[in-house]
Amino acid sequence: MSFQVLDTLSIPGDPLKPNDDAFGHADNAAVVLDGATSLGEPLMPGDSDAAWIAHFGARRLIAHIKDGDAPVDALRHTFEDAKKSFEALRKRPIQETWETPFASMAFAFATAVGFDFLWYGDCAGLLHRADDTVEVLGASFESKKRESNDAARLAKERGIAPASGANRPEFLPALRMARSRINSGKKWVFSPDPRAADHVNRKPVAAARGSTLLLASDGFLALTTDYDRYTPHTLMARAMTKGLGFLADELREIEDADPQGHKHPRFKKSDDATAVLLRLT
Repeated sequence: MSFQVLDTLSIPGDPLKPNDDAFGHADNAAVVLDGATSLGEPLMPGDSDAAWIAHFGARRLIAHIKDGDAPVDALRHTFEDAKKSFEALRKRPIQETWETPFASMAFAFATAVGFDFLWYGDCAGLLHRADDTVEVLGASFESKKRESNDAARLAKERGIAPASGANRPEFLPALRMARSRINSGKKWVFSPDPRAADHVNRKPVAAARGSTLLLASDGFLALTTDYDRYTPHTLMARAMTKGLGFLADELREIEDADPQGHKHPRFKKSDDATAVLLRLT
């Protein structure tokens, strides 16, 4: 099988800041990457280490797929590329694990019977089948509820609004501690670490031609996971009928109406939002 691209979207959470999301696609593959907001001074050239890993990773991953790599091999080669670039261009070696640029990922690779879905973190996929059922792929719908609870708890403990920003001094120690556990145990991410390729989450998915697949970052999926505007089924229906731009407008309207995150607890007012809508052919 192969993929037909129906629609794409990638918008920054703040128009004055870099977009830390990225996407890429080929005839037989598509990927969405969500770079994790830096918790310190940038180590790489440019304004955002998160944008660097997301955009570099999307380009190199799709390039390796076009070269004929299998999915996990493409990941490993991309991580090797990222490691070389990171070590050559960074301002100094990292001192703490939390300084490592990393990203969440939703990656689909077409197969004879459907596609393989591979992921890290809280990017996810939604599959709309011919029988009008929708399957959720990935762990975003579970992890986002925990993140919302953490934002509400930390904001209450520190006496500030939840959406004050992840880089607020009140939030940084807890966030850095959590991030320092990456690439160990069960918590592996898209990063300049070739070992992570062996720890990617992977699920083979059988799907008929004509099925529709949405790959998205958690910032886009907040319409369902955080704001309860849509269910997975109604989100897919609206994406297919109205388009991703319509949904992005709704997303920002909700966030503009709750800028401090009191109604919908989160670490920042608006997140970068990226989505790719595909049809299996």
